[in-house]
Amino acid sequence: MKISLFATASIGALCAATTALAIDPLVIKGSKFFNEKTGEQFYFKGIAYQPRTGLKGDSPDALADTVGCKRDVELFKDLGINSIRVYEVDYNKNHDTCMKLLSDAGIYLLLDMPSPKYSINRLDPYWDHDTMGHWAAKVDAFSKYDNLAAWIAGNEVANDKDTTSSAAFVKAAVRDMKAYLKTKGLKTPIGYADNDDMDIRMNLINYFNCGSEETRVDFYGINIYRWCGDETDFKTSGFADVTKNMTDYKIPSLLTEFGCNKIRPRTFPDVKSLYGSDMNSVFSGGIMYEFTEEDNEYGIVKVSYGNPKVEKTGDYDNLKKVYSGLSTKGVKMSDYKPGGKDSVCPKVSDMWEVKSDVLPPTPSAARCKCMMDSLGCTLKSTTLSTTEGKILGEAIGNICGLTSCNEISSNTSKGGYGNYAACSAVERSAWAINQNYINTRYLQCTIDGVETTIIKSPKESDTDVCLIQKDDMGNIAAPLSPYDDDTTDSSSDEDDSDSKSGSSSSNKKSSSSSSSSSASANAKPLFGLAQLVAASGAIAVMLSAF
Repeated sequence: MKISLFATASIGALCAATTALAIDPLVIKGSKFFNEKTGEQFYFKGIAYQPRTGLKGDSPDALADTVGCKRDVELFKDLGINSIRVYEVDYNKNHDTCMKLLSDAGIYLLLDMPSPKYSINRLDPYWDHDTMGHWAAKVDAFSKYDNLAAWIAGNEVANDKDTTSSAAFVKAAVRDMKAYLKTKGLKTPIGYADNDDMDIRMNLINYFNCGSEETRVDFYGINIYRWCGDETDFKTSGFADVTKNMTDYKIPSLLTEFGCNKIRPRTFPDVKSLYGSDMNSVFSGGIMYEFTEEDNEYGIVKVSYGNPKVEKTGDYDNLKKVYSGLSTKGVKMSDYKPGGKDSVCPKVSDMWEVKSDVLPPTPSAARCKCMMDSLGCTLKSTTLSTTEGKILGEAIGNICGLTSCNEISSNTSKGGYGNYAACSAVERSAWAINQNYINTRYLQCTIDGVETTIIKSPKESDTDVCLIQKDDMGNIAAPLSPYDDDTTDSSSDEDDSDSKSGSSSSNKKSSSSSSSSSASANAKPLFGLAQLVAASGAIAVMLSAF
């Protein structure tokens, strides 16, 4: 499904500026959040909210469950929280009732931009126009609400040293979504939430706060589960180290998830430090994980979709007790003088596979359509079954092992991105099939198990025209320069590490020529064509061939 970035704004979103506000807006100054009206420093005292029990279908959206929302907002008020974090919603549904209930209760929303079907996959990262279009549609659906406090562009995407390449695509998404918000006259901050991995956390912390203002996140979140039980304290839990890491950070930081559940019922001793003198000068509060009891056993209540009944777990009263006892004041906005230091971008190393000064390109649906219109051999259908997707993945793996696939590939450690690297997985697959057709002197346009077709007279004969099409932000997308890489020698270590990881990193070798048929037979594709759109138009298919 294609979504136009400039045609999906709801009437409510366009009229948001004229809507009477029921809740004070929040603003960022330096490394802190403030209530714009009162000037008081704002601390998130929140809870993660994503009920799954009783869900019908595969798209959880608690903010569209009116019965559940009315039930839970009363509990939120009883707990004394001022914010919730929601990971997944269906932007096609109506959320007016729930968002109004939350606003009237003084509760702000932190909303994740990705969804499972439209997200950046850490094992096979790319940022394309389909994904960007769905994120933009979510922005359009929720920007009309006065209690939308912030967006989160990624949750634990890069979670170890073998998946750091994905951070480049998240940062490209941050750049493009910040630009998109600007076109709508919106200033809602965008952040990122990491998984507190000891090996890569400082690289991530620095990476998302280095470079130009247009590419940086507006705040940084840490998901942390180190403080387990009353026998642990601020120092032995590692919270002291985490706080030290963020002391000179130039933008706000908060705990986007916290609440170890190894010892239950939980007493939440970390709350005292988070909102007390140990941490409140550095962190802007946090989000306790989570509200509803699910299979992972982190919940404080048991509820079901569409059912008004509630059963509290042993954690509920404990959280209420620690939250209600808080009296954090902070500093007045008028008295606050921002400090902090600019972060230095991390360099490429064994622990960091991203050339920090180069980002993946802004997607261009027009460029990709033009490319598709130029193909002489292509897929007969752009929707594939799961079986067809797997077959195609193996075929593309073989093709890209015999010829250069630079034009549809990415190499984050070298800062190299092909001209069609931001096209969808299906479009990139079609490009590779056509490349094979050209290299076999127009003799081979068949893949057993997947229907292909020969186009005798393609609509577009000059691919140079494709390279000057506007990107999805309306800018002329300049052709990308080919990047140099030795196919057989200098990058062999990268290939070995990729094969050991069992996943398709973006950092594999390539040839600078997009049409060369002389690539080594042992060469590997630079990325995996995962998440091909299946017959339903929504099923993500992981292609194990990569």
